[in-house]
Amino acid sequence: MSITVTTWSLEQTSPADLRPAAAPEGDVRIVRAEVPSPEFSRFLYTAVGGDIQWNDRLGMTYAQWEELLARPGTETWVAYDKGTPAGYAELQAQEGGSVEIVYFGLILPFRGRRIGGHLLSYAVARAWDLAERWPGLTPAKRVWLHTCSKDGPHAMDNYLRRGFTLFDTVVDEESESVAPGPWPGAHR
Repeated sequence: MSITVTTWSLEQTSPADLRPAAAPEGDVRIVRAEVPSPEFSRFLYTAVGGDIQWNDRLGMTYAQWEELLARPGTETWVAYDKGTPAGYAELQAQEGGSVEIVYFGLILPFRGRRIGGHLLSYAVARAWDLAERWPGLTPAKRVWLHTCSKDGPHAMDNYLRRGFTLFDTVVDEESESVAPGPWPGAHR
């Protein structure tokens, strides 16, 4: 069975485009995972994307995860709520000064608590200053991402409120699939 999926690509072309969200109340911290860890990154990927059909990385081997995470200009920023991982953003430097927010999202129990706007604001700021942490990288001239109709109902609004503008829309048919989440049946 197939489903129609709309994918929107959005961008910022200046650090001045960022409109930060207010920090949520409570003990929410955002920390860079400085040691590349396939185990931790795969946990974040499945925990965040399990209920919204993220499955493109599920077949990757450990070595492929290691290679991906070791690329210069690849960073994982994790939001913690009272010490518990709540969500993450993965940044990846690309040719010509582009930085893609490859993955971004929150684990289901942490959605709707204003953590997402704060995490996105922080991730975008870190995308803009990525070259400062990676000598030899071209300074960012563009930060971009994509979202789709399978993502959460507030995803697009969050991106637009943070100052992203739409630059492309693609409608395609995809095979319907089930991503397992951190384990089959979690939070369904």
